[in-house]
Amino acid sequence: MERIYLDNAATTPLDPIVLEAMMPYLTNQFGNPSSIYSYGRESRLAIENARKTVAKILNAHPAEIFFTSGGTESSNTAITAAVRDLGCKHIISSVIEHHATTHTVEFLYHTGEAALSYVKLLPNGHIDLEDLERLLAESEEKCLVTLMHANNEIGNIMDIHAVGELCKLYGAIFHSDTVQTVGHFPFDLRNTPVHFITGASHKFHGPKGVGLLYINENVKIKPFVHGGSQERNMRAGTENLYGIVGFAKALELATVNYEQDSAYIKGLKVYMMEQLKKYIKGVAFNGDTLGRSLYTVLSVSFPKTEKSEMILFNLDINNICASGGSACTSGADQGSHVIRAINNNPNQVTVRFSFSKHNTKEEIDRVVDQLKAMI
Repeated sequence: MERIYLDNAATTPLDPIVLEAMMPYLTNQFGNPSSIYSYGRESRLAIENARKTVAKILNAHPAEIFFTSGGTESSNTAITAAVRDLGCKHIISSVIEHHATTHTVEFLYHTGEAALSYVKLLPNGHIDLEDLERLLAESEEKCLVTLMHANNEIGNIMDIHAVGELCKLYGAIFHSDTVQTVGHFPFDLRNTPVHFITGASHKFHGPKGVGLLYINENVKIKPFVHGGSQERNMRAGTENLYGIVGFAKALELATVNYEQDSAYIKGLKVYMMEQLKKYIKGVAFNGDTLGRSLYTVLSVSFPKTEKSEMILFNLDINNICASGGSACTSGADQGSHVIRAINNNPNQVTVRFSFSKHNTKEEIDRVVDQLKAMI
């Protein structure tokens, strides 16, 4: 049976056009971008052209765009720099962030470098903006607010402008993990009150191992990774040349096809919801599913039975790829910290299905047929 891949929030297949753009830098144009001979200069030009492409699409200045190894490094850099370089001694976050954020803020809290507060959540999983303002107003220290733009497990989208305006009002630094939204939504960073955002190209049909860190031009921080002058002295290490070229090409394609692809993918998500409600009794959905939510993500809770407890295993046996929560912890037994925070129901089993432009309604029909037999 042909494999059905519904874990696109974890990683997407590499677009053949992106691979084609990368190939010259994997074969012929392999010079070190820091070298002064022609091969090196060609490589440097490719990186700077990629930077300009990404900056133009996000409506940022090229000097604000830094390439990293991925979203995790980008978030670690921004959060740590906000505390150590920008004087933020109080971190405000949420319990449903990606572990790249939660583990970093917990580390800084446990080393005594910053106090840590968690903003309340509304019943549908959205951030309680009134509670966020209360925390900011009551803080005696300069704050770092680190809240994700869209949740990778339940799909909820935060109002990034509303949070940014609150941060501006109270003089806080604002970092947003935008890994699930860069490449999936239009950005206008010149008109978005945010100091740091992050991205990872494998979330939008680019290569793995390359990420983005946007640092607002008014923010001055020290490097997180030391050892060389790459990325304008901000991030040491020989640049991932073909990855950076692939990042820019993937973002370019995602932007050009946004209207068409987003409408198609949302149609798949809604169709799967309808089919599950129609055929599986007791099914429930997590988050603000049809409201302010990612069009790519559907978090589904099934009634817990002897059969459904093995649901991910049984899906895998039937060549269906899905996740029990965050992909980065899909092999762990502790389950999803996000689902525990918003829907701690021991009588339910949760699966995240996430879609891309390559999925079809026929695939969803096959998945629903398998699920009917498993529940």
